[in-house]
Amino acid sequence: MIMNERLSYIFGNSALSKMRDFIDHSTLFAFDLDGTLAPIAPKPCVIGIPDSIRQEFSLLNEQAVVAVITGRSCSDALYHLGISPRYLIGNHGAEGLPGWKDRENEFFCIANHWQSQLDNLLPINNRRGIMIENKGTTLSIHYRYVCNIKHAHKMILQAIDKLDPQPRRIGGKFIENLIPVNAPDKGIALRILMQKSQCQKAFFVGDDETDEDVFRLNDSNLFTICVGRNISSNALFYLREQNEIKRLIAEINSVLREKGKYSGEEPTDIF
Repeated sequence: MIMNERLSYIFGNSALSKMRDFIDHSTLFAFDLDGTLAPIAPKPCVIGIPDSIRQEFSLLNEQAVVAVITGRSCSDALYHLGISPRYLIGNHGAEGLPGWKDRENEFFCIANHWQSQLDNLLPINNRRGIMIENKGTTLSIHYRYVCNIKHAHKMILQAIDKLDPQPRRIGGKFIENLIPVNAPDKGIALRILMQKSQCQKAFFVGDDETDEDVFRLNDSNLFTICVGRNISSNALFYLREQNEIKRLIAEINSVLREKGKYSGEEPTDIF
């Protein structure tokens, strides 16, 4: 395992000063949802963004170009956000990107084909607490509540190996995410949004393996923060806990106010 010796606590004096110098009104601010804007919940359907975080996020959305790039579907993410950011990208980058609608239809067909195959490979009466979540353009297989985690995970991986076409597989916290190989990941999505918004720089906060697709980008115009001190992460900085996200966004809002009012387009609903 490669250790990230650069990883620094964002609220250390040096790191915070670097953040203040980096961000301005030419910055795209992008966030993951679960584990970042919202605490991880025992069941995906019951996540909630605390009011204090939602308030700061809403203020940021009013004065900057904001994106949420999440593993959830766009409609599900919007339901939990309660706010329409300028850009809402779902399914780890496979849904919601400007100009990608035709490709989304292709990804949708692939995910449905996987669902049919998994119904045979992992019969419902044999799943033992395993849940297959079809999110439209991707699938997620959850196994948090099985009796034997190791056995269930082995069974899931064996089923995934038999899928045709083979997916891009990204593991997580008691979850396996299945993504079409040709679908854009979060890193590609962020690059596309920077071009679309004409933002010269991007600021991204995430918490899990799918966010490493952004953290691995080697670009001086990116400022990356991981929620939790994961020494194997490629992020530049970290938050100790998810609840520090409120302080982080409040700090961003303060810096942007000091650097002048945002003069770009107003955020618009995407639905």
